[in-house]
Formats: sequence, C-alpha cells, structure tokens
Amino acid sequence: MTATPLLVEHADGVDWVTLNRPDSLNALDDQMVDALNQYFGDLARNTRTRIVVLKGAGRAFCAGLDLKEAMSRRPPGTPPASVADALDHQRSIADIVMLMRRCPQPIIALVQGAASGGGFALALAADIRIAAKSARMNCAFIRLGLGGCDIGTSYFLPRLVGVSVASELILTGRFIHAQRAHAVGLVSEVVDDGGLDAAAAPYIDSMLAASPLGLRLSKECLNMSVDASSIEAVIAMEDRNQVLTSRSEDFKEGVRAFLEKRKPIYRNM
Repeated sequence: MTATPLLVEHADGVDWVTLNRPDSLNALDDQMVDALNQYFGDLARNTRTRIVVLKGAGRAFCAGLDLKEAMSRRPPGTPPASVADALDHQRSIADIVMLMRRCPQPIIALVQGAASGGGFALALAADIRIAAKSARMNCAFIRLGLGGCDIGTSYFLPRLVGVSVASELILTGRFIHAQRAHAVGLVSEVVDDGGLDAAAAPYIDSMLAASPLGLRLSKECLNMSVDASSIEAVIAMEDRNQVLTSRSEDFKEGVRAFLEKRKPIYRNM
C-alpha cells in the first residue's frame, strides 16, 4: 500500500498533482478515491492555486478501478454489499469528476500509457488533455460485464468527439490511441514520452497571463455554456462576467500592461 496515493506540489500558482501508485498503474483504490475527493473538494475556496496539472507516476496515467482491491472486499462465499452501500461507493468515485468540473481552476491532464475506465474518466473531466505517444484510452466498463457508461463518460465523450465516436468507444470498450485521439479532438496535442511536463508549460504560461478572476470565471462560463438552454443564457453569463472583471483592479493593470507592452502583475483584486 502506497503511503501517499496523491502527491501535490505547488509552484507559482500551479498544483502539480500526481497519482502515486505506479506499481498498480495508478489504479483507483479507496485511499486514492478519498484523496482525490478531498483534494478537488478543497479547491473551491482556494485562491492560491490557479491551475491544476494532473498526471500519473510511472508508465501509466491511471488503469481505472483497482479490481484486486474491489474483489478483496468481498471474499468468495460472502454476500454482496447492499444496494445502498454499493451505490454509496459508486457515487464516491463519480463525485471526483463532479468536483473536477466544479472547481474554478482549469485542469490540464497529462496522459501517458493506459488511461482506462475510471482513469479515462479523470482525463475526460479535465479541461485540457495532452497525450504522450504511448497513451491509450478506453471505456473499459463494458468489457467487465458492466454498462459502458460510467463516471461521467457518457456526458463528456459526446461533447468532446461527437456521438458517433463516443458510441463506438462506449459500446465496444476498444482503445483509442494518441494520434487518433488528437485527430478527433479528444486531446490538444501529442508529444514524445517524457515530454509531457514541458508540453504543459506554454498552456500554463498563457493561463497565468490571465487575471485570476478572469480565468476562474472563464472556466465557469464554459461549463455553463455546454449545457445552456439558449444563446441568450450564454450571453447573459458572458455579460455578467465581463462586468464583474471590468470593475477589478486587475483589469486596469491588464490594460496598462497591454499598452506598455509588458507582462501584467495581477493581485487578484
């Protein structure tokens, strides 16, 4: 058992969050599920962290649910958990992706090796995905005798790649590899293995050049717009955000910096 299933390193407004069970391909055990829920839940009121980079230790991003641990909870011959207990455990995993979407910080997922099942769901719940050439992702659930839709995948996939490709991946459980993932818009770019951290740097730099409030409200607005009932609802949210940010001291600093051709110094004011 890994003592620390989740490593968090903070530097200059960025949390580098590492799934830290490399010997198990960072499979989701109860400890890691609890740690992820705690971490993403705590981000809601965290203004120190402006961006989150999510990655996996070792050669995989996340191989999904730790099936060995799951089976060990019910040795052969013992009755299954009650429906209420099973649903509670299921929801504890699904809560992670809900918290990822609700947190105001943009999330960049760096995917190498396997991102299967729950690991694929974590990648889908991020705002930006960068893949190493070794990346291979799939909705593994249907291969295990379960339904193919789990942990938000049937919500995220059609919105990212369209219904046809989403149906293919969910109904077959087949892997999508890095180059095709890039071709269908599932990932922003594909880089050599070992180059993921460096590839994230330009995204981080660009987002840090935004005001803290502007960045947070932009993620919120994108989330709302995906499910908006009308363009009027979207524009109302955009108008509200622009009025809020235009009243900030950071907006004044952004304009000054633009006119003076320098990097702005934001103070989240």
